[in-house]
Amino acid sequence: MTTAARAVLLLSGGLDSYTAGAIAAADFSLFALTVRYGQTHAQEIEASRRAALSLQVERHVELDLDLRDIARSALTGASAVPLDRDVAHMHDVPSTYVPARNTIFLSLALAWAETLGASAIVIGVNALDYSGYPDCRPEYIDAFERMGRLATAAGIHGAPLSILAPLQHMTKAEIIGRGIQLGLDYGITHSCYAPTPAGRACGRCDSCQLRARGFAEAGLPDPALDRP
Repeated sequence: MTTAARAVLLLSGGLDSYTAGAIAAADFSLFALTVRYGQTHAQEIEASRRAALSLQVERHVELDLDLRDIARSALTGASAVPLDRDVAHMHDVPSTYVPARNTIFLSLALAWAETLGASAIVIGVNALDYSGYPDCRPEYIDAFERMGRLATAAGIHGAPLSILAPLQHMTKAEIIGRGIQLGLDYGITHSCYAPTPAGRACGRCDSCQLRARGFAEAGLPDPALDRP
């Protein structure tokens, strides 16, 4: 890694962005961006701080951008988070989809990356996500990268930013396995969409179920469900 190699990491506090950051850390000095967008599961903000410390990022920015009035979703309180859905049916766009969220987040990261002189943006989208979320698909990430070449001074001057999605074609079990190889502590992460009043994972929302299945397939217990 050269000292000049910088990347902006979109860090949510979940296991995917944490793992993506750990993979990217081998090649980049990381600058983490977490957005408080009006999400009801605010425990992820605390988790992002723990992840940023674990990854030893150069700087962690927490940005307030309340989307509740313009991007209605179960994650912004517009409806109840669905519970106990059959994992086999988690392929349609769910009510937890936040309209244009990744486009907004990537745009913010693009602005900061250009300001920093960074050469990449890192995002933790993966194969499970893009089955239901349109802004997690590989063709979307490719299209945003192309747009960034046209929309930035860096791009038109021959130094376009790359959008790195190192987990894009990995299953949750594969992601967890890679993270364990890298020595990550998944006990510091938070993935639940509907945490209990005490802040514990519900174990019933889509995110909890997919995460738990990933740990099971990796032959490991999910520390979020074992937490007292």
